[in-house]
Amino acid sequence: MSRPDTMEQGPIRPPSEAKSLLLRVTRNCPWNKCVFCGVYKDEKFSRRTVAEVTGDIAQAAKAAEGIKELSLKEGEGGRVTGRVVQALFDRPDFSDPLFRTVAVWLYYGGQNVFIQDADSLIMDAGEMVSILEHLKTAFPAVRRITTYCRSLTAVHKSPGELAGLRKAGLTRIHVGMESGSDAVLKFMRKGVTAAGHIEGGRKIKAAGFSLCQYVMPGLGGKRWTGEHAAETARVINAVNPDFVRLRTLHVYPGAPLMEMMARGEFVPLGDEEILREIQALLGALEGIETTIVSDHMLNLLEELEGTLPGDKGKMLAVLDRYFSLSETDRLIFRLGRRQGLYHRLEDLNSSVNYGHLKAIVDQYETREKGSMEKHLSQFLPDCL
Repeated sequence: MSRPDTMEQGPIRPPSEAKSLLLRVTRNCPWNKCVFCGVYKDEKFSRRTVAEVTGDIAQAAKAAEGIKELSLKEGEGGRVTGRVVQALFDRPDFSDPLFRTVAVWLYYGGQNVFIQDADSLIMDAGEMVSILEHLKTAFPAVRRITTYCRSLTAVHKSPGELAGLRKAGLTRIHVGMESGSDAVLKFMRKGVTAAGHIEGGRKIKAAGFSLCQYVMPGLGGKRWTGEHAAETARVINAVNPDFVRLRTLHVYPGAPLMEMMARGEFVPLGDEEILREIQALLGALEGIETTIVSDHMLNLLEELEGTLPGDKGKMLAVLDRYFSLSETDRLIFRLGRRQGLYHRLEDLNSSVNYGHLKAIVDQYETREKGSMEKHLSQFLPDCL
């Protein structure tokens, strides 16, 4: 079996695309000025050529054929089962990372593809259509194709261009809205206004795409927390996206916001202040049919999910339930969440984890009242 060449892939994708094949169409971010982001700061943006991308599609298809041949030899009839994946990982002639990437994708159904990197719709619409058509020809089983897009990129696309992309197979667009507050957007150098978010979001929806907007609780800091919640809710209400995904602010080393914090230009919120902000945001969402998703480890309350309007009361009740806990139990839950042990408030009922976590909290609090609060950030998972 001849080895396929490598397939270029970028550094990030949404958590919801964990089972998707990653197809890199652009490299890095064309804006790259957001002060809270450190992902692409030392990298130059570039567009890949159609030939480069379709070459990657061909290599992935070649790998898929090799994997199916292995499946036939293993008696699995061409299906990519767990047994086939294990056999592939055990064989040196399938050690190429591309084989493994494609095998895992096929094992999970081989139906979802995520187009990388940060704003791939900035590419010429005709070229993107050509890439999508090649992808669907090479992998007819693909049903969902998604990508990131900046609001202003969507604004600058014509309705005809967006409709053409939708017809070619692009199904969902992820937009990093982050905030609906013009003051916050300006301070964070997002390069867009609330009006731009609304116009871009409405154009995406009008073209028939599923729209997922990302909101960043805590992005307003202490100065703008109220405005951040209220104005973000206003934009969401105006757009009515299919999904709103919560991504709690975490300032990474290398992001300009870290230096701004050190100079006192930005004062971050604590965990519970962020929950109060989310409470205000949810309370202000009205007249929409949007699904709220909390699928990231940085979010304290993973169970804070539901579809509006029906689940609004349920989500607010989760917040009420958290704040009704004792101070010690709230610290224990926060520690358990940061260690990856807790996902829901009911996980506090696990006596084994509870005892272990309470011992840690007690150790800190006995030494100095409030010290657990000061040191919670050191328990963030290594994967962040």
